[in-house]
Amino acid sequence: MNQNPLLKEVQKLESAKPLKKTEEYWHELGPGLTTGASDDDPSGIATYSQTGAQYGFQLLWLSIVTFPLMSIVQEMCARIGLVTGRGLAGSIRQHFSKKILYTCTLLLFAANSFNIGADLGAMAKAVQLLRPSFNYSFLIVAFVVLMLLMQIFMPYARYARYLKWLAMILLAYIASALLANLNWGDVAKGAITPAMHFDRDQILLICAILGTTISPYLFFWQTSQEVEDKISKGETTVASREGTDKAAVHSMRVDVWSGMFLSNVVMFFIIAAAGAILFPQGITNIESAAQAAEALRPVAGNATYYLFAVGIIGTGLLAIPVLAGASSYAVSESFKWREGLYRKFRQAHAFYGVLIVSMLVGLGINFVGIDPIKALIYSAIANGLVAPVILALIVLISSNRRIMGEWTNKRATTFVGWVVTAVMTLAGAGAIFVIFV
Repeated sequence: MNQNPLLKEVQKLESAKPLKKTEEYWHELGPGLTTGASDDDPSGIATYSQTGAQYGFQLLWLSIVTFPLMSIVQEMCARIGLVTGRGLAGSIRQHFSKKILYTCTLLLFAANSFNIGADLGAMAKAVQLLRPSFNYSFLIVAFVVLMLLMQIFMPYARYARYLKWLAMILLAYIASALLANLNWGDVAKGAITPAMHFDRDQILLICAILGTTISPYLFFWQTSQEVEDKISKGETTVASREGTDKAAVHSMRVDVWSGMFLSNVVMFFIIAAAGAILFPQGITNIESAAQAAEALRPVAGNATYYLFAVGIIGTGLLAIPVLAGASSYAVSESFKWREGLYRKFRQAHAFYGVLIVSMLVGLGINFVGIDPIKALIYSAIANGLVAPVILALIVLISSNRRIMGEWTNKRATTFVGWVVTAVMTLAGAGAIFVIFV
């Protein structure tokens, strides 16, 4: 008996609904997704690998605790961009001392450049894991040239899409952990049971985890990308970009919280994989992401090894442009230079000049004898100094009704913002104390 054509059409529409919802969700994702994904850069991967290798599942709970903290901070940054139509540095310049802004910008530039250097080295090492015959110096130079060409000459809309799809490379780390046959009972216990010993190494690792998850470059990038998105829709003047609506804020929140969730899920699985595989084997000293991949191979097998190595390369291609771009936005807005990836090179020489210099400094770090681990330590110190100051300014701006209007912080949001500021102040002070005392 033939089925009713109307019934068949209804069933067809019903089956298409999940696909349509998934497509709508994907279209809502943008700056928040790429910001969250860039947080898991090769340096972050090394930090998470070391955490699992040295302490097993003991610090796994940090991946859960940091999720709402970083999400709330990034949402404040995004709202500032949506409401003011300016990047974070531009808003700080308008309402606070220029000396504070210039100091923060200088420290941010230094921290990001050191981080870029360490990430470039990790990417080159990861390629050598797959093809040992490739020359290390050539690889670093090739990566720098590739990323600069893409940032300078690729139209922003296409570049943003590239970053969005590249974020999916992080799924390699989830896959690598699932292939490791984890004991989920022990994993769950570590995730919900805080354990701290307060020895020197653990304090330094906790400070490093907080510094690599709640990083100043993410604040500047998130805000500026919200502005770039408005410009891509034709809102080319500050006046036309000021203000927002419920639909835009809702879309932003979905984007930001999704991006931060992806970031922390990946952090969770990297710590879990290293804790399950390396910690029981007594492999407790991991100094780079590439070393983590090598250490995983004998126990976890080739699949985990290759996924880990590919993930290092992919996350580097995503994170390094974000690091350099965040520096460029901050410096350009601080000095009122023309800025924005939507502009062509000839329209914003200074903006692209800062981006190029930041990349070249990172490149140079790999050729002047600065150890990549020391570069990360210098980066952590700079972030420890600048993060609490910038966080305080973010909370003050986003809770100021005169600036934000109806989109000012709720009291609970402001409270959490100050808690994060206090935590990052303690983390920065702890890192500096442990390193120098």
